[in-house]
Amino acid sequence: MAKRTMADLDLKGKHALVRVDFNVPLDKKTGAITDDTRIRGALPTIHALLDAGAAVILMSHLGRPKGVTPSLSLAPVADRLRDLLPGVAVAFVAECVGPQAEAAAQALPPGSILLLENLRFHPEEEANSPAFAAQLAQLGDSYVNDAFGSAHRAHASTTGVAHLLPAALGLLMEREVAVLGAALESPARPFVAVLGGAKVSDKMGVITNLLGKVDSLLIGGGMANTFLAAQGYPSGDSLLEADRVEEAAGLIRQAQERGVALLLPDDVVIADAFAADAASRVVPAAAVPDGWRILDIGPATTARYVATILAARTVVWNGPMGVFEFPRFAGGTRALAQAAATATHAGAITIIGGGDSVAAVEEAGLADQISHISTGGGASLEFLEGRTLPGVAAIGER
Repeated sequence: MAKRTMADLDLKGKHALVRVDFNVPLDKKTGAITDDTRIRGALPTIHALLDAGAAVILMSHLGRPKGVTPSLSLAPVADRLRDLLPGVAVAFVAECVGPQAEAAAQALPPGSILLLENLRFHPEEEANSPAFAAQLAQLGDSYVNDAFGSAHRAHASTTGVAHLLPAALGLLMEREVAVLGAALESPARPFVAVLGGAKVSDKMGVITNLLGKVDSLLIGGGMANTFLAAQGYPSGDSLLEADRVEEAAGLIRQAQERGVALLLPDDVVIADAFAADAASRVVPAAAVPDGWRILDIGPATTARYVATILAARTVVWNGPMGVFEFPRFAGGTRALAQAAATATHAGAITIIGGGDSVAAVEEAGLADQISHISTGGGASLEFLEGRTLPGVAAIGER
């Protein structure tokens, strides 16, 4: 059933309390914002609320503070918002609840913005304290959740407030739910999923769920090593979750039984150390020598994965194929990013989620050639796993 959206709210002249995801990366030395993608991602919802005549009160977390942590203040985000929204008054208040926050909210006129201080300065946020949620709810007449990156967390600002005010999805959240939902429920076929990253334990549930939905499943990254071990291949000094080998073998059998093409590396790029300048060579996946470790998929595997992506009509990708932070071991990831962009141009729906795979696509300058870049790493994984996201479930149906 369709969730309530901003079109279902009475906004003119009212205060809209909006949960956004401004958990942006900061320079460790200067404290400057190094990537404002998440701030820009909230702008369509902010503009829509301002155009509807609302006073907009924004709330977010930043990092993992232990109590009040000045280096994790959202004040720099307010400065960036002023740059991104010329002509719009953007105020900042150094609290998110209590008299100071309430006074700032009450004084906020329609057409302007107030950014609250970091929610996680208060432990009651992550504890989903009803009293803390009630304090937040006092600041607004309605609630909008536009923070997909936090939708898998049942916190006061993501679920508690939603039960206390008329609540709706923001534009970003609405698109995330629609795009990911359509990919899982009614994908254009062939439907190809690409999963990478370091640990297979993080994605066992996702693989299990996707095996009932996809036509092909491509495995890369460190997690592929556990599947290769399940086939009896030596792993050398590669990252390996030995306690998951039997489970990986079971997933290989499930894929065979379901008629799903589960693709694993045929060849790999190995290195004699985990370092950008390590000696490297390409070997068959079944012949990794002692003292060496797998850091990328090999060229033959890359070609096979690229061909599978180019033949797809729906592609979902989460996780890099190798240690893409090291240029010499980024070949597989970059080739798949280009393949996804090419598939998009050919009419496929391409969806990329997860911080590392998104970063790889952005570094390659291909982000604008992907159908949908998901803003929620953990949230998109749990969605793909078929789990209910608390932040979405808390929004009622129309």
